[in-house]
Amino acid sequence: MRIFVTGVAGFLGSHLADALLARGDIVVGCDNLIGGDLENVPDGVDFYVGDCNDFERLKKAMRAVDVVVHAAATAHEGLSVFSPHENARHGYSASASVFSAACATGVRRVVSMSSMARYGNGDGPPPFHEGMRPRPEDPYGIGKWAAEMLLANLAETHGIEHVIAVPHNIHGPAQCFTDPFRNVVSIFANRMLQGRQPIIYGDGSQERCFSYIDDVLSPLLKMVTQNNIVGETINIGPDAEVVPVKRVAEIVADVLNFPLDPIFKPGRPREVKYAHCSADKARRLLGYEPKVSLEDGIARTVAWVKKKGPKPFSYHRLDLEIESNKTPETWARRLF
Repeated sequence: MRIFVTGVAGFLGSHLADALLARGDIVVGCDNLIGGDLENVPDGVDFYVGDCNDFERLKKAMRAVDVVVHAAATAHEGLSVFSPHENARHGYSASASVFSAACATGVRRVVSMSSMARYGNGDGPPPFHEGMRPRPEDPYGIGKWAAEMLLANLAETHGIEHVIAVPHNIHGPAQCFTDPFRNVVSIFANRMLQGRQPIIYGDGSQERCFSYIDDVLSPLLKMVTQNNIVGETINIGPDAEVVPVKRVAEIVADVLNFPLDPIFKPGRPREVKYAHCSADKARRLLGYEPKVSLEDGIARTVAWVKKKGPKPFSYHRLDLEIESNKTPETWARRLF
């Protein structure tokens, strides 16, 4: 098959492209390099540097494509509260362009990456399941939920197949570890490798699940081809290992033999405290079963960051649109 992957220079997109190429698919892809890196693009990808909002370029690139996997996004959930315009442009607007181009060029299926942010605080206690009504808390989650509704609408109107994947907190090699706004495992590792204590918002009791990249790829590959999941929304994330964020810092410190004494900062506005999901549907429809434990996955991620070497955090690609007394000082004063 010929498959178009948006965000193919990013963390998830590049790993997925590798897996698609390995099984014999032809892969075409684009990336605007806001969060991606040219080094991530696998050999064999028909790649161009471009933004998903460039509708005409997308239409040209999608000719003769069978499936589109939309993995591109500025996945900065916390930052979206203070940069909603930029988030919408590279989130909902970019998604609308991708979906419209897919419909216009006769693509058979669109597999779109949503986010746990769609659930917000949940329409009931966690673990969140796909039958719950989304209640997003921040602009990023609002955009993801709106993009889901748009895709379902266009797919029904124009007769294409669609599947929504809801992965969350993915980590592993090739993840950007110089981004101060996202990727908590990599942020912790980068700061500790610099000899600095990790920064934790609130008291660190926020509960999350973390997915190692290898465990995400198998269900995503099935979403590209499997027929019994058309029109479905499916969580992808380990539901057996729910941990507080401060425990993640402890695991990273253990791996690095680092004397941990975290710096605690006030909680961020709109941050959801308990955000973890049920993977029952993924197990039933996709045979999903994570094989990499939390500790092992974090150890692999940290080993990769250590191999690359610590680097300064970079603020130059995304700016704060709104600065107020609610803006985290870590971002306003660039404390990372």
